[in-house]
Amino acid sequence: MRIRIVGAGAMGRGIAQWAATAGHTVELCDVRAEAVTAAVDFVRSMLERAVEKGRMSGADRDATLERLIPLDDPWAAGPGVELVVEAVREDLSTKTEVFGRLERALPETTVFATNTSSLSVTGIASALKDPTRLAGLHFFNPVPLMKIVEVVPGAATRPEIPPALTAFVEGCGHRAVTVADTPGFLINHAGRGLVTEALALLEETVGEPADIDRIARDVLGLRMGPFELMDLTGLDVTAAVIDSIWQGFRHADRLRPSYLTPNRVTAGLHGRKTGRGWYAYGPEAPALAPEPPVTGDPDRPVFVHAPEGRGRDAAALRAALTASGAAVETGDGPSSGAVVLVPVWGTSVASAVASGGLPPGRTFGVDPLPAAVRRRVLAVTPAADPAAARDARAVLARAAAGEEPWAVSVVRDTAGTVAQRLLASIVSVAAGIAERSVAAPGDIDPAVTIGLGYPYGPLAWGERIGAERMLELHRALHRTTGDPRHRPSRWVTERAQLGLALTDPGTSPADC
Repeated sequence: MRIRIVGAGAMGRGIAQWAATAGHTVELCDVRAEAVTAAVDFVRSMLERAVEKGRMSGADRDATLERLIPLDDPWAAGPGVELVVEAVREDLSTKTEVFGRLERALPETTVFATNTSSLSVTGIASALKDPTRLAGLHFFNPVPLMKIVEVVPGAATRPEIPPALTAFVEGCGHRAVTVADTPGFLINHAGRGLVTEALALLEETVGEPADIDRIARDVLGLRMGPFELMDLTGLDVTAAVIDSIWQGFRHADRLRPSYLTPNRVTAGLHGRKTGRGWYAYGPEAPALAPEPPVTGDPDRPVFVHAPEGRGRDAAALRAALTASGAAVETGDGPSSGAVVLVPVWGTSVASAVASGGLPPGRTFGVDPLPAAVRRRVLAVTPAADPAAARDARAVLARAAAGEEPWAVSVVRDTAGTVAQRLLASIVSVAAGIAERSVAAPGDIDPAVTIGLGYPYGPLAWGERIGAERMLELHRALHRTTGDPRHRPSRWVTERAQLGLALTDPGTSPADC
Protein backbone atom coordinates (compact mmCIF):
# COMPACT_ATOMS: atom_id res chain seq x y z
CA MET A 1 0.00 0.00 0.00
CA ARG A 2 1.15 3.54 -0.68
CA ILE A 3 0.52 5.81 2.31
CA ARG A 4 0.98 9.53 2.76
CA ILE A 5 1.67 10.81 6.27
CA VAL A 6 1.10 14.53 6.76
CA GLY A 7 2.96 15.86 9.79
CA ALA A 8 6.55 14.87 10.56
CA GLY A 9 6.59 15.42 14.32
CA ALA A 10 6.95 12.72 16.96
CA MET A 11 3.74 10.94 15.97
CA GLY A 12 4.18 11.28 12.21
CA ARG A 13 7.73 9.96 12.18
CA GLY A 14 6.72 7.08 14.45
CA ILE A 15 3.84 6.10 12.17
CA ALA A 16 6.18 6.37 9.18
CA GLN A 17 8.78 4.07 10.77
CA TRP A 18 6.12 1.55 11.77
CA ALA A 19 4.39 1.43 8.37
CA ALA A 20 7.59 1.38 6.29
CA THR A 21 9.05 -1.39 8.45
CA ALA A 22 5.87 -3.42 7.81
CA GLY A 23 6.46 -3.19 4.05
CA HIS A 24 4.35 -0.20 2.98
CA THR A 25 5.58 2.66 0.80
CA VAL A 26 5.37 5.81 2.90
CA GLU A 27 5.39 9.40 1.69
CA LEU A 28 6.35 11.61 4.64
CA CYS A 29 5.61 15.31 4.36
CA ASP A 30 5.19 18.48 6.39
CA VAL A 31 4.76 22.16 5.65
CA ARG A 32 8.25 22.57 7.16
CA ALA A 33 10.85 20.87 4.96
CA GLU A 34 13.35 20.78 7.82
CA ALA A 35 10.90 18.72 9.89
CA VAL A 36 10.80 16.05 7.18
CA THR A 37 14.61 15.92 7.02
CA ALA A 38 14.84 15.60 10.81
CA ALA A 39 12.16 12.90 10.84
CA VAL A 40 13.93 10.79 8.19
CA ASP A 41 17.20 11.14 10.10
CA PHE A 42 15.43 10.05 13.28
CA VAL A 43 13.90 6.98 11.61
CA ARG A 44 17.30 6.08 10.16
CA SER A 45 18.86 6.28 13.65
CA MET A 46 16.12 4.07 15.09
CA LEU A 47 16.66 1.47 12.38
CA GLU A 48 20.44 1.60 12.90
CA ARG A 49 19.87 0.95 16.59
CA ALA A 50 17.65 -2.01 15.74
CA VAL A 51 20.42 -3.46 13.55
CA GLU A 52 23.00 -2.95 16.31
CA LYS A 53 20.80 -4.80 18.79
CA GLY A 54 20.17 -7.65 16.39
CA ARG A 55 16.46 -6.96 15.96
CA MET A 56 16.77 -6.15 12.24
CA SER A 57 19.14 -7.11 9.46
CA GLY A 58 21.09 -4.56 7.46
CA ALA A 59 19.20 -5.57 4.33
CA ASP A 60 15.82 -4.98 6.02
CA ARG A 61 17.03 -1.59 7.23
CA ASP A 62 18.02 -0.56 3.73
CA ALA A 63 14.74 -1.80 2.25
CA THR A 64 12.75 0.09 4.89
CA LEU A 65 14.60 3.33 4.17
CA GLU A 66 13.98 2.88 0.43
CA ARG A 67 10.25 2.69 1.18
CA LEU A 68 10.38 5.97 3.15
CA ILE A 69 9.98 8.81 0.65
CA PRO A 70 10.47 12.44 1.78
CA LEU A 71 7.89 14.60 0.05
CA ASP A 72 8.43 18.32 -0.46
CA ASP A 73 4.79 19.24 -1.02
CA PRO A 74 2.05 17.75 1.23
CA TRP A 75 -0.53 18.74 -1.39
CA ALA A 76 1.21 17.11 -4.35
CA ALA A 77 -0.85 14.90 -6.65
CA GLY A 78 -0.77 11.26 -5.62
CA PRO A 79 -2.74 9.01 -7.93
CA GLY A 80 -1.37 5.91 -6.23
CA VAL A 81 -1.94 7.01 -2.63
CA GLU A 82 -4.49 4.71 -1.00
CA LEU A 83 -4.40 6.08 2.56
CA VAL A 84 -3.53 9.41 4.16
CA VAL A 85 -2.74 9.57 7.88
CA GLU A 86 -2.82 13.11 9.27
CA ALA A 87 -0.63 13.78 12.32
CA VAL A 88 -0.56 17.57 12.61
CA ARG A 89 -1.15 19.60 15.75
CA GLU A 90 -4.32 19.03 17.77
CA ASP A 91 -6.34 21.94 16.41
CA LEU A 92 -9.65 21.59 14.58
CA SER A 93 -9.14 24.41 12.10
CA THR A 94 -5.64 23.16 11.20
CA LYS A 95 -6.85 19.61 10.63
CA THR A 96 -9.86 20.65 8.55
CA GLU A 97 -7.63 22.88 6.39
CA VAL A 98 -5.20 19.98 5.83
CA PHE A 99 -7.94 17.59 4.75
CA GLY A 100 -9.62 20.21 2.57
CA ARG A 101 -6.41 20.68 0.59
CA LEU A 102 -5.78 16.93 0.43
CA GLU A 103 -9.31 16.39 -0.87
CA ARG A 104 -8.53 18.65 -3.82
CA ALA A 105 -5.17 16.94 -4.52
CA LEU A 106 -5.86 13.23 -4.12
CA PRO A 107 -8.22 10.76 -5.80
CA GLU A 108 -11.72 10.22 -4.46
CA THR A 109 -10.72 6.65 -3.62
CA THR A 110 -8.03 7.72 -1.12
CA VAL A 111 -9.09 7.01 2.46
CA PHE A 112 -8.40 9.76 4.99
CA ALA A 113 -7.46 9.03 8.61
CA THR A 114 -6.90 11.52 11.41
CA ASN A 115 -4.66 10.76 14.37
CA THR A 116 -6.63 13.08 16.64
CA SER A 117 -6.64 12.12 20.31
CA SER A 118 -9.37 14.45 21.54
CA LEU A 119 -11.25 16.10 18.67
CA SER A 120 -14.45 14.75 17.14
CA VAL A 121 -13.75 12.63 14.07
CA THR A 122 -17.23 13.56 12.82
CA GLY A 123 -16.42 17.24 13.32
CA ILE A 124 -13.21 16.98 11.29
CA ALA A 125 -14.97 15.06 8.52
CA SER A 126 -17.86 17.52 8.34
CA ALA A 127 -15.66 20.10 6.61
CA LEU A 128 -15.04 17.74 3.66
CA LYS A 129 -17.14 17.61 0.50
CA ASP A 130 -17.20 13.85 1.08
CA PRO A 131 -17.19 13.19 4.84
CA THR A 132 -17.72 9.47 4.28
CA ARG A 133 -14.05 8.91 3.36
CA LEU A 134 -12.59 9.91 6.76
CA ALA A 135 -12.15 7.95 10.01
CA GLY A 136 -9.98 8.21 13.09
CA LEU A 137 -6.77 6.19 13.42
CA HIS A 138 -5.43 7.04 16.86
CA PHE A 139 -1.87 5.91 17.56
CA PHE A 140 0.06 6.16 20.82
CA ASN A 141 3.61 7.40 21.31
CA PRO A 142 6.10 5.84 20.66
CA VAL A 143 4.20 4.24 17.80
CA PRO A 144 6.54 1.28 17.09
CA LEU A 145 6.42 0.19 20.76
CA MET A 146 2.80 1.00 21.69
CA LYS A 147 1.12 -1.87 19.89
CA ILE A 148 -2.44 -0.56 20.02
CA VAL A 149 -4.40 1.65 17.62
CA GLU A 150 -7.94 2.96 18.01
CA VAL A 151 -10.05 2.84 14.83
CA VAL A 152 -12.75 5.49 15.16
CA PRO A 153 -15.58 5.72 12.61
CA GLY A 154 -17.25 9.09 12.33
CA ALA A 155 -21.01 9.40 12.05
CA ALA A 156 -20.77 9.48 8.24
CA THR A 157 -17.82 7.11 7.67
CA ARG A 158 -18.46 4.49 4.99
CA PRO A 159 -19.01 1.09 6.64
CA GLU A 160 -16.23 -0.64 4.71
CA ILE A 161 -13.52 1.75 5.93
CA PRO A 162 -13.16 0.68 9.63
CA PRO A 163 -12.65 -3.03 8.74
CA ALA A 164 -10.11 -2.03 6.08
CA LEU A 165 -8.20 0.13 8.59
CA THR A 166 -8.33 -2.69 11.14
CA ALA A 167 -6.83 -5.08 8.59
CA PHE A 168 -4.11 -2.53 7.77
CA VAL A 169 -3.19 -1.99 11.44
CA GLU A 170 -3.14 -5.67 12.31
CA GLY A 171 -1.18 -6.45 9.14
CA CYS A 172 1.51 -4.13 10.50
CA GLY A 173 1.64 -6.05 13.79
CA HIS A 174 -0.43 -3.83 16.11
CA ARG A 175 -3.79 -4.56 17.70
CA ALA A 176 -6.72 -2.51 16.43
CA VAL A 177 -9.83 -1.78 18.49
CA THR A 178 -12.93 -0.15 17.05
CA VAL A 179 -14.12 2.72 19.23
CA ALA A 180 -17.12 5.05 19.04
CA ASP A 181 -16.50 8.71 18.23
CA THR A 182 -16.84 9.92 21.82
CA PRO A 183 -14.72 12.26 23.98
CA GLY A 184 -11.36 10.63 24.69
CA PHE A 185 -12.31 7.55 22.63
CA LEU A 186 -11.37 4.47 24.71
CA ILE A 187 -7.89 4.59 26.26
CA ASN A 188 -7.74 8.28 27.21
CA HIS A 189 -11.28 7.99 28.57
CA ALA A 190 -10.39 4.90 30.63
CA GLY A 191 -7.31 6.65 32.03
CA ARG A 192 -9.46 9.29 33.72
CA GLY A 193 -10.50 6.75 36.36
CA LEU A 194 -7.06 6.73 37.96
CA VAL A 195 -6.02 10.38 37.80
CA THR A 196 -9.35 12.00 38.66
CA GLU A 197 -9.72 9.87 41.80
CA ALA A 198 -6.09 10.48 42.78
CA LEU A 199 -6.70 14.22 42.56
CA ALA A 200 -9.88 13.85 44.63
CA LEU A 201 -7.90 12.00 47.32
CA LEU A 202 -5.35 14.81 47.33
CA GLU A 203 -8.13 17.42 47.57
CA GLU A 204 -9.37 15.64 50.69
CA THR A 205 -5.82 15.55 52.16
CA VAL A 206 -6.02 11.77 52.49
CA GLY A 207 -2.33 11.60 51.63
CA GLU A 208 0.47 13.42 49.84
CA PRO A 209 1.26 12.61 46.17
CA ALA A 210 4.15 10.36 47.23
CA ASP A 211 1.86 8.43 49.62
CA ILE A 212 -0.80 7.90 46.95
CA ASP A 213 1.81 6.90 44.36
CA ARG A 214 3.43 4.33 46.67
CA ILE A 215 0.05 2.75 47.41
CA ALA A 216 -0.90 2.72 43.71
CA ARG A 217 2.35 0.94 42.86
CA ASP A 218 2.68 -1.38 45.82
CA VAL A 219 -0.94 -2.34 46.51
CA LEU A 220 -2.48 -2.13 43.04
CA GLY A 221 0.66 -3.10 41.13
CA LEU A 222 0.71 -0.10 38.77
CA ARG A 223 4.02 0.66 37.06
CA MET A 224 3.72 4.34 37.97
CA GLY A 225 1.65 6.18 40.52
CA PRO A 226 -0.92 8.67 39.20
CA PHE A 227 1.12 11.75 40.15
CA GLU A 228 4.29 10.31 38.61
CA LEU A 229 2.24 9.60 35.49
CA MET A 230 0.87 13.15 35.34
CA ASP A 231 4.41 14.54 35.64
CA LEU A 232 5.59 12.27 32.82
CA THR A 233 2.67 13.11 30.52
CA GLY A 234 2.63 16.79 31.47
CA LEU A 235 0.02 18.24 33.80
CA ASP A 236 -0.97 20.74 31.11
CA VAL A 237 -1.82 17.86 28.77
CA THR A 238 -3.49 15.81 31.51
CA ALA A 239 -5.62 18.70 32.73
CA ALA A 240 -6.76 19.53 29.19
CA VAL A 241 -7.76 15.91 28.54
CA ILE A 242 -9.61 15.67 31.87
CA ASP A 243 -11.53 18.88 31.12
CA SER A 244 -12.36 17.98 27.52
CA ILE A 245 -13.68 14.52 28.38
CA TRP A 246 -15.70 15.85 31.33
CA GLN A 247 -17.20 18.60 29.17
CA GLY A 248 -17.78 16.20 26.29
CA PHE A 249 -19.82 13.92 28.54
CA ARG A 250 -21.85 16.88 29.76
CA HIS A 251 -20.18 17.22 33.16
CA ALA A 252 -20.56 13.57 34.20
CA ASP A 253 -19.92 13.29 37.95
CA ARG A 254 -17.65 10.27 37.58
CA LEU A 255 -15.26 12.29 35.38
CA ARG A 256 -15.28 15.50 37.45
CA PRO A 257 -11.99 17.48 37.29
CA SER A 258 -10.16 18.80 40.32
CA TYR A 259 -9.75 22.42 41.35
CA LEU A 260 -6.10 21.63 42.08
CA THR A 261 -4.89 21.56 38.48
CA PRO A 262 -5.66 25.01 36.92
CA ASN A 263 -3.33 27.03 39.16
CA ARG A 264 -0.51 24.51 38.79
CA VAL A 265 -0.85 24.63 35.01
CA THR A 266 -0.89 28.44 35.06
CA ALA A 267 2.23 28.44 37.25
CA GLY A 268 4.05 26.24 34.74
CA LEU A 269 4.29 23.25 37.09
CA HIS A 270 3.81 20.80 34.26
CA GLY A 271 6.10 18.00 35.40
CA ARG A 272 9.33 16.61 33.98
CA LYS A 273 9.41 18.93 30.97
CA THR A 274 9.40 22.06 33.18
CA GLY A 275 11.57 20.64 35.96
CA ARG A 276 8.80 20.67 38.52
CA GLY A 277 5.30 19.25 38.79
CA TRP A 278 4.06 17.20 41.69
CA TYR A 279 7.76 16.36 42.15
CA ALA A 280 10.99 18.23 41.39
CA TYR A 281 13.34 17.09 38.61
CA GLY A 282 16.85 17.83 37.42
CA PRO A 283 20.34 17.72 38.91
CA GLU A 284 19.54 20.40 41.49
CA ALA A 285 16.24 18.87 42.61
CA PRO A 286 16.12 17.60 46.19
CA ALA A 287 15.72 13.85 46.58
CA LEU A 288 12.29 12.55 47.50
CA ALA A 289 12.02 12.34 51.27
CA PRO A 290 12.19 8.72 52.47
CA GLU A 291 9.30 7.19 54.35
CA PRO A 292 9.54 7.81 58.10
CA PRO A 293 11.06 4.93 60.05
CA VAL A 294 8.88 2.59 62.07
CA THR A 295 9.31 3.67 65.70
CA GLY A 296 6.36 2.18 67.60
CA ASP A 297 6.09 -0.90 69.79
CA PRO A 298 5.57 -4.02 67.63
CA ASP A 299 4.65 -6.06 70.72
CA ARG A 300 1.67 -3.97 71.73
CA PRO A 301 -1.50 -6.12 71.90
CA VAL A 302 -3.75 -5.82 68.87
CA PHE A 303 -7.43 -6.61 68.43
CA VAL A 304 -8.94 -7.10 64.97
CA HIS A 305 -12.54 -5.88 64.80
CA ALA A 306 -14.83 -7.32 62.13
CA PRO A 307 -17.53 -4.88 60.96
CA GLU A 308 -20.71 -6.43 59.62
CA GLY A 309 -19.94 -8.39 56.47
CA ARG A 310 -16.19 -8.16 56.90
CA GLY A 311 -15.65 -11.40 58.83
CA ARG A 312 -13.52 -12.98 56.10
CA ASP A 313 -11.28 -9.90 55.80
CA ALA A 314 -10.89 -9.74 59.59
CA ALA A 315 -9.99 -13.44 59.77
CA ALA A 316 -7.36 -13.04 57.04
CA LEU A 317 -5.79 -10.05 58.81
CA ARG A 318 -5.89 -11.84 62.15
CA ALA A 319 -4.16 -14.89 60.66
CA ALA A 320 -1.45 -12.79 58.98
CA LEU A 321 -0.69 -10.90 62.19
CA THR A 322 -0.58 -14.11 64.21
CA ALA A 323 1.88 -15.60 61.70
CA SER A 324 4.13 -12.57 62.17
CA GLY A 325 4.23 -13.14 65.93
CA ALA A 326 2.02 -10.20 66.87
CA ALA A 327 0.15 -10.32 70.18
CA VAL A 328 -3.31 -10.80 68.70
CA GLU A 329 -6.16 -10.74 71.22
CA THR A 330 -9.22 -12.95 70.97
CA GLY A 331 -12.64 -12.41 72.45
CA ASP A 332 -15.53 -10.08 71.88
CA GLY A 333 -13.69 -6.81 72.38
CA PRO A 334 -10.27 -5.21 72.87
CA SER A 335 -8.48 -4.92 76.17
CA SER A 336 -7.82 -1.46 77.60
CA GLY A 337 -4.29 -1.36 76.16
CA ALA A 338 -4.80 -2.91 72.75
CA VAL A 339 -4.77 -1.10 69.43
CA VAL A 340 -7.78 -1.96 67.28
CA LEU A 341 -7.46 -2.67 63.57
CA VAL A 342 -10.53 -2.60 61.32
CA PRO A 343 -10.55 -3.92 57.73
CA VAL A 344 -12.70 -1.38 55.87
CA TRP A 345 -14.43 -1.86 52.51
CA GLY A 346 -15.89 1.34 51.12
CA THR A 347 -16.60 2.68 54.61
CA SER A 348 -14.61 4.76 57.09
CA VAL A 349 -12.90 3.95 60.35
CA ALA A 350 -14.93 6.70 62.00
CA SER A 351 -18.18 4.89 61.14
CA ALA A 352 -16.77 1.65 62.58
CA VAL A 353 -15.87 3.45 65.80
CA ALA A 354 -19.39 4.86 66.06
CA SER A 355 -21.25 1.65 65.17
CA GLY A 356 -19.00 -0.73 67.11
CA GLY A 357 -18.41 1.36 70.23
CA LEU A 358 -14.65 1.16 69.65
CA PRO A 359 -12.08 3.38 71.43
CA PRO A 360 -11.55 6.32 69.02
CA GLY A 361 -7.97 7.01 70.09
CA ARG A 362 -6.82 3.43 69.49
CA THR A 363 -8.81 2.35 66.41
CA PHE A 364 -7.33 2.36 62.91
CA GLY A 365 -8.27 1.13 59.46
CA VAL A 366 -6.46 -1.43 57.34
CA ASP A 367 -6.98 -2.08 53.62
CA PRO A 368 -7.86 -5.76 53.03
CA LEU A 369 -6.86 -5.63 49.35
CA PRO A 370 -3.98 -8.03 48.74
CA ALA A 371 -0.83 -6.02 48.08
CA ALA A 372 1.21 -6.48 44.91
CA VAL A 373 4.34 -6.10 47.05
CA ARG A 374 4.83 -5.95 50.81
CA ARG A 375 2.95 -2.79 51.77
CA ARG A 376 0.04 -2.26 54.13
CA VAL A 377 -2.01 0.89 54.59
CA LEU A 378 -3.00 2.29 58.00
CA ALA A 379 -5.88 4.79 58.09
CA VAL A 380 -5.86 7.33 60.94
CA THR A 381 -8.86 9.33 62.15
CA PRO A 382 -8.68 12.87 63.62
CA ALA A 383 -9.32 11.31 67.07
CA ALA A 384 -6.31 8.97 66.92
CA ASP A 385 -3.67 8.96 69.65
CA PRO A 386 -0.33 9.47 67.79
CA ALA A 387 1.51 7.03 70.08
CA ALA A 388 -1.12 4.36 69.44
CA ALA A 389 -0.86 5.03 65.70
CA ARG A 390 2.91 4.51 65.81
CA ASP A 391 2.39 1.23 67.66
CA ALA A 392 -0.25 0.10 65.17
CA ARG A 393 2.17 0.85 62.34
CA ALA A 394 4.88 -1.19 64.05
CA VAL A 395 2.50 -4.13 64.51
CA LEU A 396 1.52 -4.02 60.82
CA ALA A 397 5.19 -3.85 59.79
CA ARG A 398 6.02 -7.14 61.51
CA ALA A 399 7.02 -9.98 59.22
CA ALA A 400 6.69 -13.72 59.55
CA ALA A 401 9.93 -15.65 60.04
CA GLY A 402 12.21 -15.38 57.02
CA GLU A 403 10.26 -12.57 55.37
CA GLU A 404 11.06 -8.90 54.84
CA PRO A 405 9.15 -6.42 57.05
CA TRP A 406 6.10 -4.77 55.57
CA ALA A 407 6.21 -1.15 54.49
CA VAL A 408 3.29 0.70 56.07
CA SER A 409 1.77 3.86 54.61
CA VAL A 410 -0.16 6.09 57.01
CA VAL A 411 -3.05 8.03 55.46
CA ARG A 412 -6.07 9.97 56.64
CA ASP A 413 -9.28 8.05 57.21
CA THR A 414 -11.61 8.17 54.21
CA ALA A 415 -14.42 6.08 52.79
CA GLY A 416 -12.69 2.90 51.68
CA THR A 417 -8.97 3.47 51.37
CA VAL A 418 -6.67 4.97 48.76
CA ALA A 419 -6.31 1.74 46.80
CA GLN A 420 -10.01 0.88 47.02
CA ARG A 421 -11.06 4.28 45.73
CA LEU A 422 -8.55 4.22 42.87
CA LEU A 423 -9.62 0.72 41.86
CA ALA A 424 -13.33 1.50 42.21
CA SER A 425 -12.91 4.51 39.92
CA ILE A 426 -10.88 2.59 37.34
CA VAL A 427 -13.56 -0.12 37.18
CA SER A 428 -16.49 2.36 37.18
CA VAL A 429 -15.11 4.43 34.31
CA ALA A 430 -14.45 1.30 32.26
CA ALA A 431 -17.94 0.03 33.08
CA GLY A 432 -19.34 3.31 31.78
CA ILE A 433 -17.41 2.80 28.53
CA ALA A 434 -18.97 -0.66 28.20
CA GLU A 435 -22.45 0.64 29.10
CA ARG A 436 -22.31 3.28 26.37
CA SER A 437 -20.95 0.77 23.83
CA VAL A 438 -17.96 3.04 23.26
CA ALA A 439 -16.01 -0.20 22.77
CA ALA A 440 -16.71 -3.89 23.12
CA PRO A 441 -15.82 -5.44 26.51
CA GLY A 442 -13.43 -7.80 24.74
CA ASP A 443 -11.51 -4.76 23.41
CA ILE A 444 -11.55 -2.63 26.55
CA ASP A 445 -9.23 -4.77 28.66
CA PRO A 446 -6.46 -5.45 26.11
CA ALA A 447 -6.51 -1.86 24.86
CA VAL A 448 -6.19 -0.38 28.35
CA THR A 449 -3.56 -2.94 29.39
CA ILE A 450 -1.41 -2.07 26.37
CA GLY A 451 -2.16 1.64 26.28
CA LEU A 452 -1.93 2.43 29.99
CA GLY A 453 0.29 -0.37 31.28
CA TYR A 454 -2.16 -1.57 33.95
CA PRO A 455 -1.45 -5.04 35.38
CA TYR A 456 -4.96 -6.11 34.35
CA GLY A 457 -7.65 -4.69 32.13
CA PRO A 458 -10.15 -2.70 34.23
CA LEU A 459 -13.08 -5.09 33.75
CA ALA A 460 -10.89 -8.14 34.36
CA TRP A 461 -9.45 -6.35 37.41
CA GLY A 462 -12.92 -5.87 38.81
CA GLU A 463 -13.72 -9.49 38.04
CA ARG A 464 -10.69 -10.59 40.09
CA ILE A 465 -12.35 -8.88 43.05
CA GLY A 466 -15.77 -10.19 42.01
CA ALA A 467 -18.81 -8.38 40.64
CA GLU A 468 -20.75 -8.68 43.92
CA ARG A 469 -17.86 -7.38 46.00
CA MET A 470 -17.23 -4.52 43.56
CA LEU A 471 -20.90 -3.57 43.75
CA GLU A 472 -20.68 -3.65 47.55
CA LEU A 473 -17.64 -1.34 47.36
CA HIS A 474 -19.36 1.13 45.03
CA ARG A 475 -22.52 1.19 47.13
CA ALA A 476 -20.57 1.70 50.35
CA LEU A 477 -18.51 4.54 48.85
CA HIS A 478 -21.66 6.21 47.51
CA ARG A 479 -23.55 5.77 50.79
CA THR A 480 -20.65 6.92 52.97
CA THR A 481 -19.68 9.99 50.94
CA GLY A 482 -22.95 10.97 49.24
CA ASP A 483 -20.81 11.88 46.23
CA PRO A 484 -22.46 10.89 42.91
CA ARG A 485 -19.02 10.14 41.44
CA HIS A 486 -19.23 6.86 43.38
CA ARG A 487 -22.73 5.91 42.19
CA PRO A 488 -22.75 2.22 41.21
CA SER A 489 -22.78 1.72 37.45
CA ARG A 490 -25.53 -0.19 35.72
CA TRP A 491 -22.92 -2.52 34.21
CA VAL A 492 -21.56 -3.67 37.58
CA THR A 493 -24.99 -3.72 39.24
CA GLU A 494 -26.61 -5.92 36.61
CA ARG A 495 -23.75 -8.37 36.45
CA ALA A 496 -23.62 -8.74 40.22
CA GLN A 497 -27.38 -9.32 40.33
CA LEU A 498 -27.40 -11.77 37.40
CA GLY A 499 -24.26 -13.70 38.26
CA LEU A 500 -22.43 -12.57 35.10
CA ALA A 501 -18.75 -11.73 34.85
CA LEU A 502 -17.84 -8.06 34.47
CA THR A 503 -16.12 -8.99 31.22
CA ASP A 504 -19.26 -10.65 29.80
CA PRO A 505 -21.03 -8.52 27.17
CA GLY A 506 -24.27 -10.33 27.93
CA THR A 507 -27.31 -10.61 25.68
CA SER A 508 -28.50 -7.58 23.73
CA PRO A 509 -31.92 -7.04 22.10
CA ALA A 510 -30.21 -7.52 18.74
CA ASP A 511 -29.26 -11.07 19.77
CA CYS A 512 -32.94 -11.88 20.22
